[in-house]
Amino acid sequence: MGILGFGDGRFTSATGIGTDSSDNVYVTDGGSPETAVQKFTTNGTFITSWGSTGVGGDGQFISPGGVTVDSSDNAYVGDFGENNRIQKFDSNGNFLGKWGTTGSGDGQFINPALGIAADSLDNIYVADWGNNRIQKFDSNGNFITKWGTSGSGNGQFIRPANLAVDTSGNIFVVDEGNNRIQKFDRNGKFITKWGTEGTGDGQFDEPTGIAIDSSGNVYVVDRGNSRIQVFAPS
Repeated sequence: MGILGFGDGRFTSATGIGTDSSDNVYVTDGGSPETAVQKFTTNGTFITSWGSTGVGGDGQFISPGGVTVDSSDNAYVGDFGENNRIQKFDSNGNFLGKWGTTGSGDGQFINPALGIAADSLDNIYVADWGNNRIQKFDSNGNFITKWGTSGSGNGQFIRPANLAVDTSGNIFVVDEGNNRIQKFDRNGKFITKWGTEGTGDGQFDEPTGIAIDSSGNVYVVDRGNSRIQVFAPS
């Protein structure tokens, strides 16, 4: 689905992707706020799009980033850059709510670019890239908890680029600057980590994307090495 360009079914910089309960596919276009979110059937047939360019307005975007869909098929979209916020829409693109401003306080963000994911309870996890932390919210944007500081120790991050949640509610974070994956429980307690810088199996060069299948296998976009690596649940 999609070709280069502006408008429905076209992309200039496809950024984030998510699916709903009917396997419809939601794609964000970081280079086209006018069609910030596009929705397709599982076969790639265009359904609808929404968004416009602007600062602070409902449904407006500067740089649309990651997208995730909850159990009610509501879509949550990260909007980094000047807006530094999360916006919530129903499955037809109708605006439902928003939260976030620029800063380092609870519920504030610095470039929440790609990392956004929903768990089975519809809690929303956001990789707050510029603040080197993860923030957790309920589905209405109320702050629940946070974890992470700048560094290379367990539970620390250098540019947390993306994240995913498994069926048990564990959170897997792509720690881009440390070339590793870190795993936490739903409260942010560190469980394990893997990865070092390099080109060998299990090594990474600026990883950026992650997904988990129904069997718990972990797929990582190893950007600098131009490959995908797949890991068992263990």
